[in-house]
Amino acid sequence: MSGSRPHLLAEFETAEALLRATRLGHADGHSPVDAFTPFPVEDLAGLFAPTRRWVRPAMAMAGFGAAGLMYALQWYSAVHAYPLNSGGRPLHSWPVFLLVPFEVGILAAALAGFVAMLSACGLPRLHHPLHAMPQFERASQDRFLLLIAPKDDPRALRVLLEGAGARLVSEMHS
Repeated sequence: MSGSRPHLLAEFETAEALLRATRLGHADGHSPVDAFTPFPVEDLAGLFAPTRRWVRPAMAMAGFGAAGLMYALQWYSAVHAYPLNSGGRPLHSWPVFLLVPFEVGILAAALAGFVAMLSACGLPRLHHPLHAMPQFERASQDRFLLLIAPKDDPRALRVLLEGAGARLVSEMHS
């Protein structure tokens, strides 16, 4: 969430009102962030833009980078730092050098994936400002909540949400 502009949290009594407000907000250029409902609402998932995660690129870069560095280290040590001619074999024997870079690349990719997944999920985060909102507890009981980021002025979005049937619209600062 952006630190400069507040997000608005709107409370609705019905799923239809939540869907209507989400569609109106999206059509007006605002960015729906998340919705909280007491039961699954089928048409809601398609209204939110998927977020681009960078877990796979981070894993690929870490894995291939670590494997390349390990191969270069083995090549340098066998060919330049400590060349050992054993029985006329070539100093740069690539089939022998492949096992360690493969294992190190897999380990580096797994560690990078773990760290990237934690970061992408926002973990570890012990407190979220949304949990301090008084109406958030009702989302698991009988209310439908929409968290939405205004495109510019939050007052216009507040009027739009209230016109769509919001019982309560609150500003949430991160």
